[in-house]
Formats: sequence, structure tokens, C-alpha cells
Amino acid sequence: MAGAAIERIVVQATAQEKQTIRDKAKRMGLPVSELMRRGAEAYSLSDEDEELGLVADAALAAANRASDAIDDLLAFVEKSNQRIAAMEIEAKKNEAAE
Repeated sequence: MAGAAIERIVVQATAQEKQTIRDKAKRMGLPVSELMRRGAEAYSLSDEDEELGLVADAALAAANRASDAIDDLLAFVEKSNQRIAAMEIEAKKNEAAE
């Protein structure tokens, strides 16, 4: 890495997580930064994980559309109920006037 620019990445962790990371690095004979780099390099999503993520995104979008449709339907029903109630009041007025 001679000549390579070094940059800092801040990773937030609880005190317990930080100690666990330090202990693991010590057992492996590595600086914490090297352990973290190796961990990041080793981590990768499998094709299945990526596909599951896409399915989850699609399911969330479908749920949001369904929720919006339900909200629209409930608003329509409420307005319809108001129209029916107004018609019933008018009908009772007409019956009383006869």
C-alpha cells in the first residue's frame, strides 16, 4: 500500500460491540482496522439475497398500493354513506309534509 492515501471510516458501535471487536482482533493478532477491512471484503450478498431484496421491495410497493386503494375505497364509502343519509333525511321530511 505504499503511496496509497489512507482515509478514515467511522463505525458506530455500542461499548460491548467495540470490546468484542477489539477482543477478536487481538485473538487474531490483527489491528482493529485490518479486521474491519477483512470483514468488509469478506461480506457479499449472494444472488439469493439480492433476489429476496427485490421481492421484498416489490411486496412493499404492492402493499403500499393496496393500502392506498383501501384508503380511496373507504373515502368513497364514507361519501356514499353521507349521500344516503342526506337522502333518508329528505325522504322523512317529504313524508312528514304529506
